[in-house]
Amino acid sequence: MRPEQGAALPLTDRRLDSVICRRDGRAITVGALLAAAAELARRLPEGAAPQAINICTDRCRMLVGFVAALLRGHVTLLNADPAPQRLRALAARHPGAYLLVDGPVPEAPNLYAPEAPNLYRPEAPNLSMPEAPGLPVLQVPEVEPDAGEGAPPPAPAIPARRIVAIGFTSGSTGTPTEHPKPWEALVAAAQAAAERFALDDPAQPPASLVATVPPQHMYGFETTIMLPLWAPVAIHAGASFFPNDVLDALESLPARRVLITTPLHLRALVAEGRRPAPLAAVISATAPLPPALAEAVERGWGAPMLEIYGATEAGSMASRRSLLEPDWLPYRGVRLALGAAPGAAPGTVEVPGLGEVALSDLLEPQPDGRFRLLGRRGDVVKLGGRRASLADLNRRLLEVEGVTDGVFLAPEDLERDPAARLMAFAVAPGRSAEAVLAALRQSVEPLFLPRPLLLVPALPRDRLGKLQHRSLAALRLAAAKGE
Repeated sequence: MRPEQGAALPLTDRRLDSVICRRDGRAITVGALLAAAAELARRLPEGAAPQAINICTDRCRMLVGFVAALLRGHVTLLNADPAPQRLRALAARHPGAYLLVDGPVPEAPNLYAPEAPNLYRPEAPNLSMPEAPGLPVLQVPEVEPDAGEGAPPPAPAIPARRIVAIGFTSGSTGTPTEHPKPWEALVAAAQAAAERFALDDPAQPPASLVATVPPQHMYGFETTIMLPLWAPVAIHAGASFFPNDVLDALESLPARRVLITTPLHLRALVAEGRRPAPLAAVISATAPLPPALAEAVERGWGAPMLEIYGATEAGSMASRRSLLEPDWLPYRGVRLALGAAPGAAPGTVEVPGLGEVALSDLLEPQPDGRFRLLGRRGDVVKLGGRRASLADLNRRLLEVEGVTDGVFLAPEDLERDPAARLMAFAVAPGRSAEAVLAALRQSVEPLFLPRPLLLVPALPRDRLGKLQHRSLAALRLAAAKGE
């Protein structure tokens, strides 16, 4: 149920003495984090509509910056790309925006306000100059541990329907688009995830979370920024990107440990050959999880391998245990419209706090209330009167022995040119293109076999394992030129 007009929800429902972050063996409490956020909030820029571009990599400092912006009524732009070109575009599109950082800013002439280069001297004050030319930059301070007495936190109330963040699509299908997030929707998603993964179970110890996904990505934001505000979990704030960093982080934390990751990072962790500390669960999202990888985790690590289904426009919506369930179980409150409701478009879902949201994916409802993911709307290709899903073809390519990565591409004139065919790129060390193609013939209709199939050393995936539209275009162009 949506809050009434004018209703508000608290910033957090956690106790001041509960641990919300861990860094270098130190526990950081909710009280310490709120105090740091309140201090930072006093130094944030004034203006008609300030918006925070929070590019902190330390999750605790990212959380401080997000809460500080909340306290001031500012919107946080969830931008996972710190490249100067992207920051410049955001600054142009969002006048009054400022940058929250926890380290040196990327070099970029004329992007920052003049005082920004001096920001990193310990004696230099934080910059708060919305009228200065360039993008104002503020350093988010490190949070010191707090050993204060526990009490229900005097958490401020946030208007439920206020837009507090804007998420951006990854750009894997073109230019990133913006999706505003009201506070009530983010809170509902955090509560639903805590319930689904038993992270709010008082009979179990608080969970320790280690994540490899950036906190600015919608999946990372929901699981490592919002979830700690609404569930008894502590997020690891240190480095956790490279396999050894992740494994060391898990060993440093108390049980119950939960790893939040992506198929790209999970594949690298499994390949490391080092067994992690005992895990209560491994959670993956952002891309389909190959069954062989799910099996390697469950059998090799002894942990349930769980997947989250979500989209930037709607947030996290469903989950499944990959090896046991082909279908997805919606979160509490999420309802598939799928054209049943008057005026609803196929693939429409009703999400708490957002209402009806049209998805880019095709979903097939199942009798038990679950749904099956069929692929993206633009994912289905037609050849000779036959149809195939690029996602399914990619899955079959990845199932070929020796193939560690791969992708099918459809030419733009596929449905207009009778001679046009699909092409594919594969990473398959030690295997020939002919051998991979022969294996594909066992599971792919001849009409949809790639012509050509090109072997490459690596695919240009981003930090989340996604292939951006522009990267795929460059890959296709290079192949056309014979490079």
